[in-house]
Order: sequence, then C-alpha cells, then structure tokens
Amino acid sequence: MNVNVSPERQRIISIDVLRGLVMVIMALDHTRDYFHETAFTDNPLNLATTTGALFFTRWITHFCAPTFVFLAGTSACLMGLKKTKAEMSSFLIKRGIWLILVELFIITLFITFNPFYNVFILQVIWAIGISMVLLGVAVRLPFKVILIIGLLIFLGHNLIDYPEAERNGQLGFWWTLIHGAFGTFQIWPHHVLAIFYSFLSWTGIMFLGYCFGKCFDPGLNPAQRKRILIGLGWALILVFIALRFINLYGDPVPWSVQRNGFYTFLSFINTNKYPPSLMYTCMTLGPSILFLSFIEKYKNRFTSFCRVYGRVPFFYYVVHFFLIHFLNVIFFFISGFGIKDIVNPKLPLFFLPPHYGFGLWVVYGVWISVVLLLYVPCKWYDKIKSSRKYWWMSYL
Repeated sequence: MNVNVSPERQRIISIDVLRGLVMVIMALDHTRDYFHETAFTDNPLNLATTTGALFFTRWITHFCAPTFVFLAGTSACLMGLKKTKAEMSSFLIKRGIWLILVELFIITLFITFNPFYNVFILQVIWAIGISMVLLGVAVRLPFKVILIIGLLIFLGHNLIDYPEAERNGQLGFWWTLIHGAFGTFQIWPHHVLAIFYSFLSWTGIMFLGYCFGKCFDPGLNPAQRKRILIGLGWALILVFIALRFINLYGDPVPWSVQRNGFYTFLSFINTNKYPPSLMYTCMTLGPSILFLSFIEKYKNRFTSFCRVYGRVPFFYYVVHFFLIHFLNVIFFFISGFGIKDIVNPKLPLFFLPPHYGFGLWVVYGVWISVVLLLYVPCKWYDKIKSSRKYWWMSYL
C-alpha cells in the first residue's frame, strides 16, 4: 500500500493522527461545559459579551465534529476494501444502531449523571449512528450515486434555512430531527428527548467522507494523493471565504461589521454548527484535509501522542465524558456545595448548581489533566484491540 500505514492493523497513520488531534481538542469544549463560570448562562460565541480567549476556546473545537464524522465515512470506505457490499451494509447498519443505543443509554448517563433519565440526549454519536445506518443502505449503490447524494446534501441543505426562518423555530419533531437547530420533546411524563444534532447535514458529511476514502486507495501514488488533498483542502477554504463575503447563502446567520476590526473578524468566522452549515463545513474540513496532506510524511512524538487517541476514538469518547463529569463532582464538593445542590431545576445535568464554575485557567488545567489521564487507558485498550480479534470489538 503506497501510504503510511500501521503494519499490525493496516491502519492509515495520518488519519489516526488527525482523528486523535480532534479528539484531544474536543475534550476542551466538554471541559468548558462543566467547569466554566458562564457555560450555561452565556454563549461563548456571543460577540456582545465574549472575549477573544473565550471565543477561540469554543471556536477551535468546531473542527472536531465534522472531521470526526467525515473520517468515520472514510474509515467505512477503507473497511469496505476487505468486505463485500452485503457484508459492509450489514456491518454499518448494525454498528449504527448500536451507536444510537450507546448515545441514549450510556453517553446520556455520563453527560447528566442522572440515573432517572429525565432527559435523553442526541448528540454527535447519534448523528454518526443514524448516518451509518443510511450509509449502510447506500453502499449497495454505485459510488457515483453516493457522491452525488453527498454533494446534494452538502451544497443544498441550507435551502431549508428559508422555510425554517418563516416558522420562527416552530419546526416540530421530525423537522427538528432531520435539519433543525435544537429542540426538546416530551416522550412521556417527566422524560424528554433533547435533539442537539439533527442528522441530514451530518449524513452528507459522512457520505462525502466515504467517497474521500478513494484518496487512500492502495493503487494511488502518494504524490498524486497529496496533490488531491491539497487541492480539495484549498478549494473548501476558498469556497468558505467566497460565500462568506457574498453573505447571501450557505449559513443562516450572516456576518456583520462589529465595534472594531477584531470582532468583525470573529463575526466572519462565526459560522453555524447546529446544524452544520455549508460555510461551517467548508471552514473546518478544508484545513483538516490540508493537515492530512501535510502530516503523512511526519512521524514524531506529536504524531505518536495523537495516534494513541485516534486509534481508539469510541473508547476515548465514552470514557472522557465520564472522567470530566467525575472531576466536576470532586470540584462540586470542594467548592462547598452539598447533596441539596446536586439537582439544578434549570438544567438536566446533575452537580452543576447555579453560581458554580471557574475561570478559563481552571478549564484548561482540567482539560490537560483529562487528556493525560486517558493516555495510558487508551494505549492499554488499543493493545487489547490489536492483539485480540473478537468480532464484537469491531463495534467498539
């Protein structure tokens, strides 16, 4: 294979490095959710109240979800090199259903620490799961059809913004599930479903990630691949810049001139994640693809460090939520709160009372601690997955 691979599992190292890097960055945003003093009282991207440090603490994590979903599609394509279409379809559908169940019953619990499940949360793992199910159906189609479907969603889904705007956020359950920004719906008394990730745009990203996997075909020359990756990366960045300057299509919230040049720049790069707009996706996937073209030839401590997390992304994702929330519980009691403060009537998350939280320096300290604490467990789990070929491990 004319690409930098890991010999023991034929994994593409550059993909593992990029995936690991975004997993590390992702933990920063989740740490901010639990530890920052204004995490649930203000939006860090609110240009009227944010600071540069707080804005970029949130903004840099925008690269995580689209890159993660895109590479999930790429991994599916590479896995398909060793499976028939029927086998691939069956695997993706079953793994997608499994991921949805994990989101509802394991990750929801780790996010909330609420054993009564008063709220079920649909976030990125749900979006990956349902997109895998749909990709599992689509893999039986010709490659060009999958590419066309992905491009139609990627380029055209923001057309739905216009009828959504006319409804003033009153979209209903199915519309919210497919393309809405956010919604909560009662499923039975005292239990609600919170939809953070509608799936349509994420499915488009996964379909395109699947097609992107052809760039790592064993027969493709490394120099050719690098030229393709550089071209794709810069094309996405230029599309973002052009569309953002035009300011008419590709994101439901146009940028505007602010009180000074710096905040005007922040407005320009403040694109919509829920759901991911065309501009948001171009802004994040363009640099990620360029990074892939750059990192393939490097092997050093940085790449080795990131690979540890990139080789076990599902394990890392699930455990990191538990660890962050567990550390939050420790800070909760150290800060003088007690049993009576565990439940906040305004939040579905336990151990986050009103007037709780810390400055950014604590957020960054906890984030670094979480990443380092997970290094050894991730390395241990990767060793187990590499040495034992149980069928069920492919679902983890």
